[in-house]
Amino acid sequence: MAMFLYRLGRFSYQSRRLVGLIWLAVVVAVGIGAATLSGQTSDSFTIPGTESQEAFDLLDERFPGTPVDGASARVVFVADDGQTLEGPETEAIVARVLDEVTANQQVAQVESPYDTGLVSEDGTIGLAQITYAVPFIEIEEETKEALFAAAESGRSAGLTVELGGDAIESEPEVGSELLGLGVAAMVLIITFGSLVSAGMPLVTGITGVAVGIAAITAATGFIDMGSTTPILALMLGLAVGIDYALFIVSRYRHELATGREGADAAGRAIGTAGSAVVFAGLTVMIALAGLSVVGIPILTEMGLAAAVTVVIAVVVALTLLPALLGFAGRRVLGVRVPGLRVRDPEGEDQQKPTLGRRWADLVTRRPVAVLSVAVVGMAVLASPIADLRLGIPDEGTYPEDSTQRRAYDLTAQAFGPGFNGPLMVVVDAAGSDAPEAAADQVHAAVTELQGVQSAAPPEFNAAGDTAIVGVIPASGPDSQETEQLVGRLRDDIAATAEQSGAAVAVTGTTAVFIDFTEKMGDALLPYLLLVVGLSFVLLMIAFRSIVVPAKAAAGFLLTIAATFGALVAVFQWGWLEGPLGLEPTGSVISLLPIFIVGVVFGLAMDYEVFLVTRMREEYVHGADATSAIRVGFQHGSRVVAAAAVIMISVFGGFALGDASDVRQIGLALAAAIAFDAFVVRMSIVPAVLALVGDRAWWLPHWLDRLLPSLDVEGARLTDQAGDNRRPAQSTSR
Repeated sequence: MAMFLYRLGRFSYQSRRLVGLIWLAVVVAVGIGAATLSGQTSDSFTIPGTESQEAFDLLDERFPGTPVDGASARVVFVADDGQTLEGPETEAIVARVLDEVTANQQVAQVESPYDTGLVSEDGTIGLAQITYAVPFIEIEEETKEALFAAAESGRSAGLTVELGGDAIESEPEVGSELLGLGVAAMVLIITFGSLVSAGMPLVTGITGVAVGIAAITAATGFIDMGSTTPILALMLGLAVGIDYALFIVSRYRHELATGREGADAAGRAIGTAGSAVVFAGLTVMIALAGLSVVGIPILTEMGLAAAVTVVIAVVVALTLLPALLGFAGRRVLGVRVPGLRVRDPEGEDQQKPTLGRRWADLVTRRPVAVLSVAVVGMAVLASPIADLRLGIPDEGTYPEDSTQRRAYDLTAQAFGPGFNGPLMVVVDAAGSDAPEAAADQVHAAVTELQGVQSAAPPEFNAAGDTAIVGVIPASGPDSQETEQLVGRLRDDIAATAEQSGAAVAVTGTTAVFIDFTEKMGDALLPYLLLVVGLSFVLLMIAFRSIVVPAKAAAGFLLTIAATFGALVAVFQWGWLEGPLGLEPTGSVISLLPIFIVGVVFGLAMDYEVFLVTRMREEYVHGADATSAIRVGFQHGSRVVAAAAVIMISVFGGFALGDASDVRQIGLALAAAIAFDAFVVRMSIVPAVLALVGDRAWWLPHWLDRLLPSLDVEGARLTDQAGDNRRPAQSTSR
């Protein structure tokens, strides 16, 4: 593989105009495709195989035309101090606000607090409920604006009006990640000390993401795809695109500085660093494509779309990047930033050791001490994981100054916390001789069940064979008590219904989230086994070793444990509530385990491959085990550190956002990358390799014969690619 990539790198460098035109044509083609072929996105959120989803499907069949899975909103009215909502003037204000809401075409039903009796006992708080004809993710922006405008008119008339519900949630933004480009540019400039070198990873990273997102957009004209699908593709495509180009440009600069001519330097950079990029990309693709094992369509879409974007990033790095290097020539060593001094790579082995080399020397001299401190420290960080509780944070975890949080608190204050997460018990009485009696029996049993605050009378469909019993829990939607109540409804009430020939299913937003959490938890172990197992084989092929993939997998599991320990400490125990204002949410969002495993595994294996490939290369070329670790670490650590700092900065910004789920994702990604890059890959990995010595590169002969030899470290380049050197220069062509 190294020789093939070497030739590809030389060709792209020498035929840079042709390669550049090809990529320009690709960008134009996918851009035209995105503009002309794109179709409407399909944003339905389904969880096949769960009771809540089966109940929704039944309701769609038995209650045709009724938006049982439509979005909802709550409008909370609060009278001024010393006044109540009762009286002609106040009722007129409330009616006017609700009339403005009703005028919107996406609204299916508006229930006034005066009609439903949802006015607090003291008359100061009223709750209006709005049902929409479409799911929350299909709510148009004009619909949201109309709701906010109606609330503002009520405030202008003298009432306090707050809004809640999924209908006012903002759709995920797919452009916010681009804010990290500024941080990336600064880190790249500091790393290379050259504007030209710093610009290469940014150009190729943006190109790869642009092609990937445009291709995904064009694909919506042929397949159903959600509007949230490009988010993970954009985030990871940009991350790996910059990482891969950063690694190759660093190697190209090193080859130039040792005196090689441009085409040969590009060929060797692609043949060595490019081989590592290919294997790193494969591990990321495995992790992303493996999201399909969860069985949730939207996760499968996101994973596959992101995997395609990673493939594009790899191809861009292997072809477009050497072409750009051909245009830049030796200017990648020049155009220095005034006042910024970066050590010339040619002198790294001969002058004063770099910080990376000094750290590698320390680790290889004291591997037991470094390994002990690192492992114990990570174990301490992981210790809170015993209290990990997965769930879906509700509006009660929003910032206190948000309208959702105020509406949530006012609703709980006036009517109880369960009003923020009602349940629906669906009674399928088609097989019962007395459907009404069966539904009444279920209703009576639900009313007496522990944890139920109230239960509405059964509402039948036109055929009279299916009924809905609305249930208000006594506890909040994200509480353990509500989760236990759903279990009792599905067990105890189902047994009661069977006695009369009926069947019962529990659904509603809260039940959907509970099922979602359970499904994500059940899928975590198979997903881990899949990505770790396949990547173990891939790394074994790449490094001809048992030890390297074993420690890579073990280190990753340590990273995940420490990351979730940190999440528990911050979001369940509230450790950073004072210093950073990160309010505890009571649980960690159930999407995070799968999401973090997939994303962080890919990036962790990137760092593993980047570091260990150079160590393996030095070892194959004749260095002893310890020297190979030190030299390989010296050349790779600067690049890995720069890539990690870029990602930590980008993801860390999300941790300070408003939405609790975004804060959790941002903190989890930033912490995981920090733990993995600086503790696992740059401390534990060299310490383990130093302890095992030559045995790190041992593979049983029978297994070695079975596995394909792909020459990732470029051992054949020394003999077959020639040695075209000339005196090192730092000037432009």
